[in-house]
Formats: sequence, C-alpha cells, structure tokens
Amino acid sequence: MRVSPYLLLTLTTLFWSGNFVLARAVHAEIPPLALSFWRWLLALLILLPFAGAQLWRQWPIARAAWRPLLLLATFGVAAFNSFVYLGLQHTTATNAVLLQSAIPVLIIALSWLFLGQRLAATQFLGLLASLLGVGVIVFHGDLQRLQLLGFNRGDLLVMAAVISWAAYSVLLRYRPAELSALAFLLAIVAFGVLIISPFYLWELAAGKGFAPTLPNLLSVGYVGIFPSVLAYIFWNHGVARVGASRAGLFIHLMPVFGILLSVVFLGERIRFFHFVGIVLIFLGIFWVQHGRPKVQG
Repeated sequence: MRVSPYLLLTLTTLFWSGNFVLARAVHAEIPPLALSFWRWLLALLILLPFAGAQLWRQWPIARAAWRPLLLLATFGVAAFNSFVYLGLQHTTATNAVLLQSAIPVLIIALSWLFLGQRLAATQFLGLLASLLGVGVIVFHGDLQRLQLLGFNRGDLLVMAAVISWAAYSVLLRYRPAELSALAFLLAIVAFGVLIISPFYLWELAAGKGFAPTLPNLLSVGYVGIFPSVLAYIFWNHGVARVGASRAGLFIHLMPVFGILLSVVFLGERIRFFHFVGIVLIFLGIFWVQHGRPKVQG
C-alpha cells in the first residue's frame, strides 16, 4: 500500500513538535549536546540492522557522493538538532516552534540565492514580512529590546537551526538518486554522529553529564526513534514526492502541534507578540507561495 506523502509530512511535524517540547522539558536534566549525540547514536544503532547491508552494497555510490552526503549530514543532522537543543536551554518551546514557521520562506530565499530562482516583487514583500515576523518573536515584540539589541540568545540559536534545516531541504536535490532511502539516511546519520562527537566530548570535559534515570532514558528513546529515524524517512520521502517548497508548507503545522503540546505539558503561555509574529510569517509565506517566480534556464 502506498502511503500518502501528505500524511507522512503531517506525522513528521507532529514528531518534531514533540521533540521541541520534550527537549525543553528535560533541558535542566540532559545537556544539549549529550541529547543530540545520544539521539543520533541511538538512531544509528536502530538503522544499522535494516540499512547496513544496503549501504554496504551501495558503498561505491556513497563514496563517490561523500561531499553532498557530508553537507546534508552537517546541516540536517548535526547543526540543526544541536542548535535547537542549545537554543532550548534559553528560550521557550513556544518561541522555538514558532520560529520554525519561517523555514518555507527561507527555503525559497536560499533557492533564489544559490539556485537561480527569480522572485517576483510580491515574493520579496513576502520575504520581508516573514523576516519581520521572526524579528517580532526574537525581540518579544519590544521595541526597546530592538534598540538595545537585547535579544534572547536561545532564539538566535534556534534561528541558526532554522537556516540549517532550510539549507538541508534545498540541498536534498543533490542527494544521490541511486542510493536507497535507508542507505542514504544511515550515511548522513553516521556522518552526523562523527561531526557531533568532538563537541559532545568537549561538553563532557566541562563536567556536563546526565543521570541514566528512567525519564531521561525514555526521553532519549523518543528523540532517537520518532523525530529521528521515522521523521527523517517520512520527510525525505515527502520531499522526493512533492518537492522541497511544497513539503516546506507542512512546517506550518508545527506551531499548531507545538503550542498545544507546550501549553498542555509545559504550562507555557501564549503572548500577544507570538500572534503578531506568526501572522506576519504566515502572511509572508502566502505572498511568497502565490507570487510568480521565474526560474532561469
């Protein structure tokens, strides 16, 4: 039975929203780079029995494509998740999940900058509106913060994660087509673990570890299975079926899932600047998506 890519993309955003809320819930118990490292090491161990033989058979393809695989692992595995977990040490899950809404616009912006996609005037207006919405959230709707540049570093780290994921989504067009989905995922996860490892060791050397309690182990289990293995398979499949720009629209579901989960499980409050920021971001997305881009070629 062929599963709808739209269902897979919806489940992906649900799993990712849960990842944000859980990471914020355990931010005082599990250091950020530890969570990132153990998340991907667990994902690697889960994938090996299913994808190890495939990657071994397709090793000549993977070896020839090591540069794009390394880039995809850097942006989509190591940087994105580490920046998210670092950011959630200093900001709320609500802020973090709302900032993810800028991903669709950034995907198109990066496509314009690096792939030659031309944007209509309406689309430029959309980009500006979305960036203004991001600014409202980062500065908490406070003009005095803007004047003093009193931003929350957690929000900036989450924005670095947003840019990383947009770059990953655009770079997926360079994924080697001959490499199976599971072999591809195993390859970038393995690269990701290698990239994160020295930073995790640095964190350990600084005396930051965590106790192997049942809640902590269950938390690592969740992030290692649902937003890692399953969500990445679903996202990669969805992008391949419907394209990066259309798949990026499903990121819009993250504020819905994320806010509901944050209110229920973390007791976070929705403030007026959140609504202003998300309205501007969505307005920008609408203008960008309904403009008439002209592609060179």
